[in-house]
Amino acid sequence: MKIRVAVDVGGTFTDVVKLVPETGELRFEKVLTTPEEPTRGVLNAFESADAAPEDVSIFNHGTTLGLNSLLTRTGARTAIISTRGFRDVYLLGRTDRRTMYDIKYKKPVALVQRYDTFEVTERSYFDGTIGQALDETDARTVGNEIARRGYQSVAIAFLHSYVNPAHELRMGEILREIAPEIEVSLSHELSREYREYERTSTAVLDAYIKPKIRSYLRDLDGQLINRGFTGRFLMTRSGGGAMTAAAARDQPVNLILSGPAGGVIGAAAFSRMIDRPNLITVDMGGTSLDASLVLDHEPVLYQGAEFEHLPINTPSLNIQTIGAGGGSIAMIDDGGALQVGPQSAGANPGPAAYGRGGTAPTFTDAALVLGYLGTDTPLGGTLTLIAADAEQALEPLAKTLGLSTRSLARGIIRISTTKIMGAVRAITVELGLDPKDFALLAFGGGGGLVAVDVARELGIPTVIIPPGQGAFSALGMLMADVQHDFGRTFVTPLDGVDHQVITDLFDEMATDASATLQREGFDPSSQHVVCTIDVRYTGQEHSVTVRSPSQIGVSFGGEVREQFEELHARQYGHIMTDPIEITTLRLAAIGTVDKPSLPKVEARGGGPLPRPGSRPVYVTSDQGETYALFAREDLKRGDTLTGPAVITEHTATTVMHAGEILEIGAYGEMVITIGLAERGSAL
Repeated sequence: MKIRVAVDVGGTFTDVVKLVPETGELRFEKVLTTPEEPTRGVLNAFESADAAPEDVSIFNHGTTLGLNSLLTRTGARTAIISTRGFRDVYLLGRTDRRTMYDIKYKKPVALVQRYDTFEVTERSYFDGTIGQALDETDARTVGNEIARRGYQSVAIAFLHSYVNPAHELRMGEILREIAPEIEVSLSHELSREYREYERTSTAVLDAYIKPKIRSYLRDLDGQLINRGFTGRFLMTRSGGGAMTAAAARDQPVNLILSGPAGGVIGAAAFSRMIDRPNLITVDMGGTSLDASLVLDHEPVLYQGAEFEHLPINTPSLNIQTIGAGGGSIAMIDDGGALQVGPQSAGANPGPAAYGRGGTAPTFTDAALVLGYLGTDTPLGGTLTLIAADAEQALEPLAKTLGLSTRSLARGIIRISTTKIMGAVRAITVELGLDPKDFALLAFGGGGGLVAVDVARELGIPTVIIPPGQGAFSALGMLMADVQHDFGRTFVTPLDGVDHQVITDLFDEMATDASATLQREGFDPSSQHVVCTIDVRYTGQEHSVTVRSPSQIGVSFGGEVREQFEELHARQYGHIMTDPIEITTLRLAAIGTVDKPSLPKVEARGGGPLPRPGSRPVYVTSDQGETYALFAREDLKRGDTLTGPAVITEHTATTVMHAGEILEIGAYGEMVITIGLAERGSAL
């Protein structure tokens, strides 16, 4: 019996989901992440889920390895080769300054220094014509110098190569002849769009993490094959969807934000299953929290992500990430105030409550002291929390602040909740959206602990906790189709646009897309494409992405204009009479894979609810209140509970206060209605 497995490697825990398609059986597990040997953590996840590699037909994987390499500056020693005269494009970047009033502000340390930048004689113009041929003698001189200095990776980014990549391709060939051991990233293979700095930055980020990612994926693939794996190995992409492991090895920049993407993909698929088109998603893990949106059953995409203000010129999901996870450390900041995160206890040693040597007070320790978490339900079935260690970790900080340990714990939870509210506002209120128009889908190991408090504060009427919430991001990976994104810059006025040029560019991308998917094993019946167009008012910096009309003919301009004005009004609150221009044509090529069908849970059939236990929860005072204690596995479809209550499960815990009403949905989702009379934080 073939099975499907998804593994999501986070900063603290590695989540795994095993699905048996024939029976609909789902199994969720958690193991500790092994940052010193990431392959071992993935193999441990397979063992924890009793998933033999020889039985796996599709393996979906998401990892933060590339992101962590950037955060810790432990990537490859990287060089840049640019067009002569444009050596400093990357280091100069953009001249805008976002931090306006901090006199101590310093730009993040660049991934390369000027010593690491090189230039060769060549020049192409904006229309693709060659102004000066590539000087191959010059190119070989640069290649030999790069080899002599011992660089591990090289980013090649020539002027206007997005139109004519011939010189980049030849420079790559020369470099591989001279030093075949060096990894090479060509900017046009990652982005066929204008803006030299953004394209160069994308190539540098790709080159910087490529050796480590390639080594990891080769090692993991090899070890799985040695254990009998013969299925399809897919990686989750930053822009949604999946890519084959082979494609990920060639373009690892698409994996930088792959960790949080699985949860958003799963949320979009789940929104269709439960008929909830508009969701705010909150994914609280051990190290960070990710907030995102699902609008009309689709995740929100934007063109170009960033890492520490370094642009990544590829489509990405709109995910707001903050340092507010279960392992976030509480401390006193320079102003003498209590702060939580972004520093994290990570997987090793982890929060003090894990009993693995951690001593710093964390969110998890505070949740245990308050009774949100307990010692009666081991995390992931194996990790039993230690209350005495959690209290001991909080005591020194509590004494410094003149508080009881429980008062400090309430402060830690409150500060974390406030930070999460800020992340939610950034993707809703700041974009002109009202949180009250959404339901809050909370998942991750800590999502259920904070969801109700966040919803009360923001006036969100409904909280939904999906099945397997602690490993929901891994479950979401099973919902992902393989996807490749293509783009072509084509700046031209919308009025009077040459329809044949647009048709030809889309046809060119479609041909490339079909060939790529064919190589990856997708026949034409499993392929489809989505064409979109970036449009803006002439002279604007930012564009709006609209669907391309199915017929590119007489009505083309009117259809594009109508969509643009509707979306511009939604995103920016107004429309203008200025001329409109096209900037970029885009094509998403999708290879469809079989989606899992989540099993529906059985109804209770009129029998009584399971008899609850109880737990003291110190949510408002040190005296505590009695909360009913339920095991989620004992609840059936249609069951209704009223707060206050704590619902434990294998991978996570959910807390609901007085005034909330919980009902179990068709797929086992917990739908919590926030009581109008009780609205306002319980903390």
